[in-house]
Amino acid sequence: MPIDLVNNPPHYKTHGDIECIQAIEAALGPYGFAAYCKGNVIKYIWRADYKESGNRRQDLLKAEWYLNRIIERTEGEAE
Repeated sequence: MPIDLVNNPPHYKTHGDIECIQAIEAALGPYGFAAYCKGNVIKYIWRADYKESGNRRQDLLKAEWYLNRIIERTEGEAE
């Protein structure tokens, strides 16, 4: 199976089954984590235009990954 550098990068694993993103979310709380994710969406979209095509797509997929975390955590909120 190929390594998925967007959804499950091996270099983000910590000890056991906890990923770094889970530790960040626990440390920052819901509002801090949403801000962290928004910052990463901006970062990856910003960087994408300066990369070669394969890496450009990877950065856009990473931006989507962080945006999906925000969306998942707002489920059930009034629109």
